[in-house]
Amino acid sequence: MSGQDAKALPASAADASYKPPQPPKPQKPPNPVWRMMGLPNFRLKLPSRNWTIFLTITGSWSAAVYYDRREKKRIQKKWTKVVEHIAQESLDTSQLARKLTIYISAPPADGIVTAREHFQEYVKPILVAAAMDWDAVEGRREGDVRAGLAERIRKVRKKKGEVSEEPIEEGMQELLEATRERSGIKEWQGTAGDIIIGRHTWKEYVRGLHEGWLGPLNSPRQPEIPAEVSAITTPATTPDTPLTPDQPSTPTAMDDASPTAIPEPPKPAEEPEKPKEEEAKPKKKKQPPPFNTTSDYSNSTPSPNCPPEFPPSAIIPLPHLLGFFNFPIRMYRFLNRRQVADDIGRQTAAAVLAAYRPFESPRESHSGISTMYDNESDASSSTGWEQQRLLKHEEAEWHKNVRERKGDDDRERVWLDGMVLDPRIAERMRRFELDMDGEERAKRAAAEKEDPWWRYVWPKKEEKKNAWEGLE
Repeated sequence: MSGQDAKALPASAADASYKPPQPPKPQKPPNPVWRMMGLPNFRLKLPSRNWTIFLTITGSWSAAVYYDRREKKRIQKKWTKVVEHIAQESLDTSQLARKLTIYISAPPADGIVTAREHFQEYVKPILVAAAMDWDAVEGRREGDVRAGLAERIRKVRKKKGEVSEEPIEEGMQELLEATRERSGIKEWQGTAGDIIIGRHTWKEYVRGLHEGWLGPLNSPRQPEIPAEVSAITTPATTPDTPLTPDQPSTPTAMDDASPTAIPEPPKPAEEPEKPKEEEAKPKKKKQPPPFNTTSDYSNSTPSPNCPPEFPPSAIIPLPHLLGFFNFPIRMYRFLNRRQVADDIGRQTAAAVLAAYRPFESPRESHSGISTMYDNESDASSSTGWEQQRLLKHEEAEWHKNVRERKGDDDRERVWLDGMVLDPRIAERMRRFELDMDGEERAKRAAAEKEDPWWRYVWPKKEEKKNAWEGLE
């Protein structure tokens, strides 16, 4: 009995711990606000499989884009702080401000708008922060930048007294210079500088320098093609000479309405007169051919007015990739614009601070700060000039239609031809590069703590000042 009682104890204990199932909790009444608006009662629940996939992809992409754009703004703000002290410097009222020259050209197989947007997105914010003035030289097709720079150099040579058959064409710039000279306003005497955007523009810039300082002032005369005039002799007929059977008679017009009358040929319709507005529009100048070739460099003599040092230049990368199969690379670049902003910000800040050095000659290197675009994998890069190696990787990304040369195309192609440098010109070129002082200033700007985001939500309260404050 004792064993049966012992076995029955667990059963009784289990019966004592058993609880009957409780009824489900009543559904929470809907929020009266939703009910008044006619909306259903929202419940918190896990999304379905399809919604989970959709939210994961869109959320990851949105987070990557937001992070990249935030870091890009932070990097650009760092470089604007490096140069913003220049905007506070005083300037003499009788002297013009420093002006940079921006060289922009349409990317291969694309329009000029892409290069303009690249300049406005990465370069312009830093120039505006430093209150810099700039002048732009744009090219819509291959060779425009080369022709524009060479023409500027030839105009400078003519103003300094070099003899030329072609006089200086007076334009708006010459009128402004004459007005400033009469007013006693002086030009900027310090370092100016150029900013070149893209490898294709850089090749035209170098070619224009050589053409301007090594080429002649007069345009080369093209060989005259003699006009071959073929004299067609026809036998003259007179009323006294009878016509031969082989010689047809010339029909004459008759004034009667008989069916044998031959009507007069209709007179050609007169062209409508062009409106005066079209006649008043100035005609676009055609791109002049180059005044010399790369093979003429060794036989040319530099201009006596050639300066010992050319204005320094900053070469800005222009990553521009087209094609459907390059879509993954374009996506990666779209999500890593902060790296491009950092590199372009450093070079633009160096141009604003006027920190520069000579270009590296063959078998010579300077201990400088390398950028993400300076490391070229070409084994022969150490044997040439530094100008030839800059942004060389961009040529492989150009569209195939631009990189192909037709068999019957014998004209000069600056984009496709190799960059030829004359040592007398190459050794006078300078490159903007940030010095140690600028790097330390950039580190201090990056170390500054930014205000939290919620401080920008509420407007700042302006402290009221007394009437006598601020009158000193």
